[in-house]
Amino acid sequence: MLPEVRPHVSTALADQLEHQLDLAPHLEAGRLDVEGIAVVAAAHSDGYAATGHLLGLLAALPAPTMAGERFWSELWRTSGTAYLLPANMKAQVLRSLEGEGTALARQILSAIDEMTPPQRVAAGEVIGQALAESDHLPDLKTQVIGELWLRDLELTAWRVLHADRRWDDPDGRQAFLAAWTST
Repeated sequence: MLPEVRPHVSTALADQLEHQLDLAPHLEAGRLDVEGIAVVAAAHSDGYAATGHLLGLLAALPAPTMAGERFWSELWRTSGTAYLLPANMKAQVLRSLEGEGTALARQILSAIDEMTPPQRVAAGEVIGQALAESDHLPDLKTQVIGELWLRDLELTAWRVLHADRRWDDPDGRQAFLAAWTST
């Protein structure tokens, strides 16, 4: 089990070490012990990895430029949600690049939740077409590619939120430990 950490603290490594390991901010990097750095990295890796994957999925789509405008307007039309538009996700994407992906994850889950099953299928088709063209996958069905991408996006957004909330409740952590050590 990972040590107790506060996953919502996602600043620079120096801040992580100060908050998580009570190391003085003026401590020389050479005096840091590898185990301490490994503890901080391991404790935060799930959230950071999921946030990175979320950004990677979005990066696979056409860029939010004039060249990609047709794709984004078609995605909006078919999905029925404006939550996925670049203008509505820009601030959350930028925060995610700094390691804080929960706002983006919540927005993505809201967008997916807002879609009806036919809208999800139609959005998947639009996404699949764009991915098939950009990844040169003409032999795969665009609907399948798009649906897999949407599922991956949804699961990854959930992982970001799950990683952020894992140990924020000390009583819940103690109850978990008690339950698992009593068996």
